[in-house]
Amino acid sequence: MKPFILIIQAVTIMSFFSCTSTKTQDEKDDKNQGVVFKNVNLLSGDGSAAKKTDVYVENGKIAEISSNLAEENASIVDLAGKTMMPALISTHVHIGTLKDTVTNAGNYTRENIFNQLNKYGAYGVLNVQSLGTDQPLLFQNGLYDSIRNGLLDGARMLSAGYGFNIPQANINPASPMNKLFRPVTAAQVPAEMDSLAALNIKIVKMWVDDFNKTLPKMDPEVYHAIINEAHKRNMRVAAHVYYLSDARRLVSDGVDILAHSIRDSIVDDAFLAEMKAKQVIYVPTLTLDRFSYVYAGEPEWINDPFFKASLEPGTYEMITSEKYKNDTKNSPAYARNENGFKTAMANLKKIFDAGIPVALGTDSGAFPIRTQGFSEHLEMQLLTEAGLTPLQAIMIATKNAADALGLKDYGVIEKGKVADLLILDGDPSVDIKNTRKISVVYKNGIKVQ
Repeated sequence: MKPFILIIQAVTIMSFFSCTSTKTQDEKDDKNQGVVFKNVNLLSGDGSAAKKTDVYVENGKIAEISSNLAEENASIVDLAGKTMMPALISTHVHIGTLKDTVTNAGNYTRENIFNQLNKYGAYGVLNVQSLGTDQPLLFQNGLYDSIRNGLLDGARMLSAGYGFNIPQANINPASPMNKLFRPVTAAQVPAEMDSLAALNIKIVKMWVDDFNKTLPKMDPEVYHAIINEAHKRNMRVAAHVYYLSDARRLVSDGVDILAHSIRDSIVDDAFLAEMKAKQVIYVPTLTLDRFSYVYAGEPEWINDPFFKASLEPGTYEMITSEKYKNDTKNSPAYARNENGFKTAMANLKKIFDAGIPVALGTDSGAFPIRTQGFSEHLEMQLLTEAGLTPLQAIMIATKNAADALGLKDYGVIEKGKVADLLILDGDPSVDIKNTRKISVVYKNGIKVQ
């Protein structure tokens, strides 16, 4: 495990396993070596309550879940007092362009990609969807396939490649959005969509709103073409939204995923009915809106080692400086951001209660304050603060997120699924913050070190 986990936990991983297993460390690190986890407090990720059972893992998958399991030649790991749940999945992140306190295309290197995927993995987030700001490096020399298929350390990553945005002249070459498609007319979209399909992209990203009236909105003819051309190629479309009016049109026109909360207005019953009928996926990214104004003061997590270890170098000093606090508090956007968060929280509850699929996503990695790893755990806390139960928040972060990304082998602890597991020193169905008490992370049945 990473050093931050050793700081947070009372015991090290090595001592934990040396006390509970009957076989050697080398044997246990072989994914072909079966392991029986005894006395498990199991949260399966499907929304059901915790249950006491044993779990048998073999060849990187869940082989059996039953009481009093006794598998010949298997290692035994006693999890008495601990909780097992599926590893987290985030449907909206950005990878590679953030480094220190700067986000730009020049940061996009193999080393930075791997550092960030390893950070997600250490925080128990083992599948992520990078949404539209990747760079050509990712698709060279088989790198993307290796990451997507989990052949390298850290989280697996799906990519939306290069997203679609409005035409803009003189885009800064250093911008993390410097590779986006910016079609002037709908006629340009088919060829651009072909180039994405060639990269094995399954979800397409588009930005449609006006960023608080600072930019023109995307031409409806263009986003109609994006949706239609993506669907022709069996690709789905995720839209960056803010306004209910835009979301209403997008849902009507066939968008598959709303990649942010609706933050200007409370959703109405007619809109909820259409979203449900079309099974549009809602990704609330509540942490994004909380982070946008919270550092005008000192949030409860500001000195938590679990939080601080997730930050890029220099970010803690930046957000705790008097200048940053004052600039945030005095920003013309402060009231809008605070009100937007409150509206997002209310809409999340209405949308979830209406039976619309909600999946975890955070937009972490887009800016330094959207910290990678910690954001995913905070998002679950905010889901509960919006009125959901801890079990519902866990389901959103596991099963629902896997379903949203088409990851059929992940997100739930049941027979035949991949053994991506979090072992916790607390029960998050009692207190959602217990997801942060990470003892061990397993990827494909192998401990993440």
